Amino acid sequence: MRIALAQVDCVLGDVDGNFTATRRVVRVAAEQGADLVVFPELSLHGYALGKLDDDTSFAANDERLAELARYGPDVLVGFHEDGKLRRFNSAAYLAGGAQTHLHRKLYLPNYLQWEERKHASPGAALRAFDTRHARMATLICNDAWQPMLPWLAAQDGAEILLVPTNSAAGLAPGAVDTIEYWRDLLLFIARMQQCWVVFVNRVGDEAGVSFWGGSRVLDPWGGVVAEAPQWEPAVTMVDIDVCATRRRRREMPLLQEARFGLLSREIDRLLQESSD
Repeated sequence: MRIALAQVDCVLGDVDGNFTATRRVVRVAAEQGADLVVFPELSLHGYALGKLDDDTSFAANDERLAELARYGPDVLVGFHEDGKLRRFNSAAYLAGGAQTHLHRKLYLPNYLQWEERKHASPGAALRAFDTRHARMATLICNDAWQPMLPWLAAQDGAEILLVPTNSAAGLAPGAVDTIEYWRDLLLFIARMQQCWVVFVNRVGDEAGVSFWGGSRVLDPWGGVVAEAPQWEPAVTMVDIDVCATRRRRREMPLLQEARFGLLSREIDRLLQESSD
């Protein structure tokens, strides 16, 4: 399977222009034999939604989304979804001219420069999904920082985790080194969930922050098999062997002892002991 890491910049609020740029990247990736093109989080809108005067969100059934999957490759693209009463930070998986899966970001940061809860509601479900290439799951940026979510995706059969991201560096004094944290986090996920991890980060400057890029793919042993440059746009092609996930899980079956009953009992206990 050949994956294109579309490490791109976008223009805040210029949905039409971002669609045009996205179509251009998909066509280029198609010419290079890509089976899947993965774009960063909110790549059709930009991140600093609070800086916009108008609501630029659109519905998940917008025809422009489906059009992105008519050039050959499957596409994962991020956008600000109009869910009627609520808005969502969403990523659509598109294949064969149609949307086949929609993931709404589950954990919305609301600290430092990040104010996502002002502009989006959290999603309500995590599901792995089948594609013509492999079974996959999507975790949008901060979702991947929640230890239970990659595990749940793997337990649901995901062989490839897609992680579209808007990660910035050089934040307020005392903030974590996001580049180092992501490197360690992705290694941990790949090794412990024994699956392919496809991390695609944005580049460019927006609303006083700089997105650092550094997109990469890790194999089920935790090895980095492809890495895009930092700080600059790039479309990086990588060939992966999907069957490597099954081989790794067979040779070291870390995921087989899930013990859902134990987890359910302990989660119920914690719910009972917690306050509203």
